[in-house]
Amino acid sequence: MLYALLTSADTLIIRVIAAFFIAFGLSLAFGGKLINFLHHHQSKGQPIREDGPQSHLLTKKGTPTMGGLLILGTTTLSTLLCADLQNPFIWICLLVLLIYGTTGFVDDYVKVTKQTANAMTAKMKLVLQFSTALIAVGVISYATPEPYRYSLTIPYFKDLALNLCWFYIPFAMIVIAGASNAVNLTDGLDGLASGLLILSFGAFLIFAYTCGSAIAPEFTSFVIPSAGEICVLCAAVIGGCLGFLWFNAPKAQVFMGDTGSLSLGALLGTIAVMTKHEILLAIVGGVFVMETISVMIQVAYFKKTGGKRFFKMAPIHHHFEQSGWPETTVTIRFWIIGFILAALGLCSLL
Repeated sequence: MLYALLTSADTLIIRVIAAFFIAFGLSLAFGGKLINFLHHHQSKGQPIREDGPQSHLLTKKGTPTMGGLLILGTTTLSTLLCADLQNPFIWICLLVLLIYGTTGFVDDYVKVTKQTANAMTAKMKLVLQFSTALIAVGVISYATPEPYRYSLTIPYFKDLALNLCWFYIPFAMIVIAGASNAVNLTDGLDGLASGLLILSFGAFLIFAYTCGSAIAPEFTSFVIPSAGEICVLCAAVIGGCLGFLWFNAPKAQVFMGDTGSLSLGALLGTIAVMTKHEILLAIVGGVFVMETISVMIQVAYFKKTGGKRFFKMAPIHHHFEQSGWPETTVTIRFWIIGFILAALGLCSLL
């Protein structure tokens, strides 16, 4: 374990770099083998929505799913090698990753074996998501310094926060489960979700460092010592996502699937709760929010008008596809928006 060799707090940056390269290297080394394995066991690949863009029926048919296993596996191993395993935040993050990942895996498994786009019911998913979120928020709250255990910090105002008391627990649960489903909705184009996740986890790596390291008092009044170690986990996720993107870039050799999108979204929400940057998550992950809102608008408008559509298709990335934008154009432009929003979120540290 790298942490056992580098016990000084000054080595955090070294372990962050090591976690990134270990996860990235493992992804490149084993990505091809995993894809071949998935191809062998998924003869028809992920089922493609028949009501979706017609080009997907031609270009994406037969592509295997569950590629999120690559990110989860490399992230977990890299974190175990480089992080301080006595830190409770590390273990709760890995627990969230495991449970949400297992939920997504079961959903993907049913989809590919029964060749249906609808596997687990929404109610079943929500029960598992909120149950796990409740456990995670309980442990996080216990490990957070008591003066601001139930506080909601206000971005761009260094010393401003709202004490939500016990209302903070259900709020934080919604943040975790909501982030999970938002990333899941965004995962519909080659490279879209993985690229946006790299940007989001990059921003939260910096947030974790500035609220949990020795320099924290220079940036915030809400110092959370345990949060500093989350930098290692964020770096591992970035390395895993970047390695996955190598195989997921258009034309994708493998899809992330619910295995990756549900778990990584939940992990992002969990880290936002740990670092007390829940509101900033909505800014940094603004594309995820936009995708979710587009679905909500579409469903509400459809019900209110008796079957009419507000967008040509939801989530909104499909609307732009149906409007004639090439898939790569949609992806890159959404990445650009994601980069701008991440930069805007980081401005809160100034």
